[in-house]
Amino acid sequence: MKLISKTIINIAIVASTGWFTSCNYLDVVPPEQPNLPHAMSSNERALGFLYSCYAGTDVDLPAAYLGEVNSSTDEYTLPWGWNEGYWDDYATNTVTPIKQNWVWGTTYKYIGQCLLFLNELDKVKADYISDAERKQWKAEAKFLIAYYHFATLRRYGPIPITDSYVPQNTSPSQYNGRMHFDYCVDWIAKELDEAAKDLPAKRVQSQEWGRATSTICKAVKARLMLYAASPLWNGSFPFPEWKNKNFETPGYGKELVSHSYDEGKWRKALEANLEALQLATGEGARQLYNDEEYYQRQQLKLPYVPGISDGDMEEAEKERFLKTVMKMRYAVSTRENEGNHEIIWGLSNGFYVEPFFPLRIVKTTSGNWESGWSGISPTLYTIEHFYTSRGKLPAKDPEFAPETEWLKSAGLGNGRGDIIKLNVGREPRFYAWMAFDGGDYGSRIKAGEPLKLELHNPQMQGYNPDLFNRDHSVTGFLCQKYIDPMTEYYATGNRTTGTSAPTILFRLAELYLNVAECYAALGQTDKAIEYLNPIRRRAGIPELTAADVTKDMTITEWVRNERFVELWDEAHRFYDVRRWMQGEKFFGAGKMEGLNAEVVGPTFEEFNKRTKVKIPVTWNNRMYLNPVFYNEVYKNPQMVQAPGY
Repeated sequence: MKLISKTIINIAIVASTGWFTSCNYLDVVPPEQPNLPHAMSSNERALGFLYSCYAGTDVDLPAAYLGEVNSSTDEYTLPWGWNEGYWDDYATNTVTPIKQNWVWGTTYKYIGQCLLFLNELDKVKADYISDAERKQWKAEAKFLIAYYHFATLRRYGPIPITDSYVPQNTSPSQYNGRMHFDYCVDWIAKELDEAAKDLPAKRVQSQEWGRATSTICKAVKARLMLYAASPLWNGSFPFPEWKNKNFETPGYGKELVSHSYDEGKWRKALEANLEALQLATGEGARQLYNDEEYYQRQQLKLPYVPGISDGDMEEAEKERFLKTVMKMRYAVSTRENEGNHEIIWGLSNGFYVEPFFPLRIVKTTSGNWESGWSGISPTLYTIEHFYTSRGKLPAKDPEFAPETEWLKSAGLGNGRGDIIKLNVGREPRFYAWMAFDGGDYGSRIKAGEPLKLELHNPQMQGYNPDLFNRDHSVTGFLCQKYIDPMTEYYATGNRTTGTSAPTILFRLAELYLNVAECYAALGQTDKAIEYLNPIRRRAGIPELTAADVTKDMTITEWVRNERFVELWDEAHRFYDVRRWMQGEKFFGAGKMEGLNAEVVGPTFEEFNKRTKVKIPVTWNNRMYLNPVFYNEVYKNPQMVQAPGY
């Protein structure tokens, strides 16, 4: 696992000069400052300058629960009273060139920081930096420049490429405009390949976790090429008339997007992803997390799972299932030094756990309740698209309860009568990451024990605006993905949230899924299945077979749903639905549903009723791209706005 520390050396060029205050890709060359040479006057200061270049890599984090890449999708929703972030603007099509999350400004700001670092690095005396360090640091800066361009490209589509300083006296007529999407892809891929040549495949020292490696370079390229091969950028762009007016890309003229399908893009994507996977599992020393005993070393009990813990399954099979549940919890909540070698690139920006945690977790000795905010609310789409224990969708598993009975009581004893049939007989990842009425949350969160949820009870975790103001589950479900099983609230009013696991940017499972998607697009079903099955085996569900791939569920649908489940809430869905050109299908009006959870004191039957969430979700095709800030278009005669804005 590669982890970048929050502790970045405080160098004057970043902390005090205010050089990068403008949100403009042209502002990549700050004027010379007298303290700039000082910033490179020792090995420590130069390294601090390099670390500062990483500070923009936290764009689009899954940890940002009010961010649009997480909460505007069909994975989960938030209470409507939490609409102070950007998620609601992207969910309801109210984004404008002024009202938006200005990622463009952040990424180009740090492109400028990296270019400045490279310029100054060449001036540093050999006494301060060895040749080996200089070579590697250049490669790191080159990687970051490529990554920031990729982070901009996936949101805005065609963008200006900035690979060198722009003189301050440059005439507006000389400014770059948007460059053809394919040109941008080729340029970024080339830069990533060049950077990879001079970087190690892995970082051994913990203080270096988070710094670029060749494995990270290839993983970024792999995702880039997958996106480029996808329908949005491979023949299906919905605005064919969108072109530059005053700027031409070398070799492409004023065109910005290719409008014909090219199977070769899928072959290039496959090649890039196979290369990344081979490097990651080889020199990169990455492997799917598969530790089924870590919970024992943490002195935790196996979790309660309805129909398993209280079912008639053989003890050995029951234990194997419950161990898989714990393994999948730890797969996204442990660090490299805790045995997790799956994460390719992660950041130390920890999850803000309060939005995840239930209300009224434990009553303290002072008589007060320790509570979370109970707002991360998985949708019914999520609940219905995790698999059954047989590795099938509930709607397509003939051995699962019929859909007409999903919201009825499963009839469990021991005070578990509120658990519905939809929540019984599901796969281990469902119980690892989802939480529901009558089920348990955590392993020891309630003073050393799991918390049995009462999501319909207004005096406990249920909807009650008089007690909890804006905080409640919107859908009747909660999320416990990323929550360390060691999390505990004490009766004294204190708590521990376990280790500080990194926020995942790239992990190995994605590469398997990427390869499977490429093979599916190329019509190679058997190969797609081959790369899906390591993910399914690790998740504890039956392997996919050729007989499972029918008109009822094609290989592409299997691949996309496996991606939905395995990478749930890891900041993929926002981009996946867009690149697949399926915005209306998944993010359109009326698509977001939950249980009838926003009612005070409902009966069992009232609570367990399919209900559309009270959020005006809608879709417009202009939402495939983010708009550019209005001033960018105003002062750059070469810049064209995204279509529809």
